[in-house]
Amino acid sequence: MRHGPFIFLGILCAVLASWLGAVVAPQLQFGDQALLKLDDLGIEYPLARNGEAKQGAEIYRAEGCNYCHTQQVRSRGEGADIARGWGKRRTVSRDYLRDLPPMLGQMRFGPDLANLGERQTNATRLLMKLYNARIEMPGSTMPRFPYLFEARKLRYGQAPSTNALPLPAIFAPPAGTEIVPTTAALQLVAYLQSLKSETLFYEVFPPQPPKKTNQVAVAVGGTNAIPTTNALPATNTAPATNTPPATNAPATNASASP
Repeated sequence: MRHGPFIFLGILCAVLASWLGAVVAPQLQFGDQALLKLDDLGIEYPLARNGEAKQGAEIYRAEGCNYCHTQQVRSRGEGADIARGWGKRRTVSRDYLRDLPPMLGQMRFGPDLANLGERQTNATRLLMKLYNARIEMPGSTMPRFPYLFEARKLRYGQAPSTNALPLPAIFAPPAGTEIVPTTAALQLVAYLQSLKSETLFYEVFPPQPPKKTNQVAVAVGGTNAIPTTNALPATNTAPATNTPPATNAPATNASASP
């Protein structure tokens, strides 16, 4: 064991380097970020979530939604995520200041949700997707969450509740029964609709296409326009004959009258 101290020192250095790279360096880089005050919009970004959305974040995490969905619009692949319509810009560290912990996710069995609140404003459609995603998308692999809903028996002549799901006949419950979302389902949808990270600020200005500066000016009447033909101006054309004009004879050289 003569090399024991060296082995211990090597292991200690490896652990210390990992801690410095994974904990200290990100803290030094992003730890002092603060909310961004946007005077033109009168808000502090990112926006704070209300009570229902805040509770919905806990349900989102408890149901394991972050195992199948990410919350990060990536800039890799020439803006492939933006081309898919998942956001107008890439996400940055400031987008997660109010998330404890941030649920960026790693795998995408489903679409990215970083801007779901911008894409889907219809809460009923989100509720129906939670109840059974195959109602709208046959063959979807998204799991069902029927325990987030309640089946209620209607009394004779009783009208359905205003928040009952408008299920198609093939997915509808037996006659006289309605499916209504529980408080947990409503909170989860409130959280999903709060996912918005499209506010533009100096860190995330979208890239602008390069300007074309080598175009030839073709404006009509422009002083820099290039003539379209090589014809000489009319004033430079040669006379049709070589006979000198009669008016060119000097008047003073004419013979005097006798």
